[in-house]
Amino acid sequence: MALYARHPRFTVVLLILIFISMLMFANDSPLSSVRSMAFSTRGSALAKELALDEMYYSEMLKRRQQLIKKWGPTPDKVDPFPSHGEFYTLWDFFLPSFSCPHRVERIGIMGDGGKWVCGLERIAPKSQCRIYSFGVNGESSFEADLMKAAPGCQVYGYDFSVGSFGPEIEEDNDLKSRSHFFSYALGHEDKHTAADNPKVYTLRTLMEKNGHDFIDILKVDIEGNEFDSLSTFIDSFHGEPLPFGQLQIEIHVFPSSAWSEFPKFLGWWEKLEAAGLRPFFSEPNLVYMNLVRGVRPDLVEYSFINILGDHELVSNRPSPSLSH
Repeated sequence: MALYARHPRFTVVLLILIFISMLMFANDSPLSSVRSMAFSTRGSALAKELALDEMYYSEMLKRRQQLIKKWGPTPDKVDPFPSHGEFYTLWDFFLPSFSCPHRVERIGIMGDGGKWVCGLERIAPKSQCRIYSFGVNGESSFEADLMKAAPGCQVYGYDFSVGSFGPEIEEDNDLKSRSHFFSYALGHEDKHTAADNPKVYTLRTLMEKNGHDFIDILKVDIEGNEFDSLSTFIDSFHGEPLPFGQLQIEIHVFPSSAWSEFPKFLGWWEKLEAAGLRPFFSEPNLVYMNLVRGVRPDLVEYSFINILGDHELVSNRPSPSLSH
């Protein structure tokens, strides 16, 4: 009889120990900065599930390097969107290979604007939760449906191109009372003097301005400015856990952008991974490709879970609920 059949618990513990050992010695890996991570639920079923999936994710990273070697053989030789019969695109190197350990569901409209969320049932009972939404563009079904499911949530929206949330919030008095809109842009530096138009804030500055130390759900859809904005935010914490639970982001690699170069994109993605972000869902923006015929598949929606820190998605600790 197989070892797992005889001793399933022993096998799970053994796998976790092997995984920890791999992290301790993988100093040349993008994951080396998280090799000392310690989940607050150590020993729980949730901690074991996260650790096991992290081990599977490390195997995917090896396969990424193999794919780079096949089509490169070095990153600078990889064409992100080849046109000579090669059977891959940029996105095949960055698969959503991590599993959210909770329910995954699509929130908002079924078309462009909806997002895939991890563990909303863990967030909904909180007496206080915060949603940050960058890029509103007049459509707010995602934010509205989140607030309907989570009565303790307030949403902070930012978009310099419009003057308010969409009708899904503006026409609902309860949701509107829990929403806060600002015509600001998210950027990699602060530029918000009286002469600046639009006014630009870093994410860290906005959190400090609002008096917040944690964001439950962070949505970013800012037409290519996500790269520098998130890089600056990650760098500002110097390896400390990022103060948000999950990230829903549309990534834009327009041909004119330097971020469409494979080595640069790879470096940015590995920065996200080193900070503890793991993609659990992706969805190409087919609406964009349908509206603008002949474009490359430049836009993809990703959802990430933050596996570091102490929050509801990676911890079984009780959180203040509406009933308390």
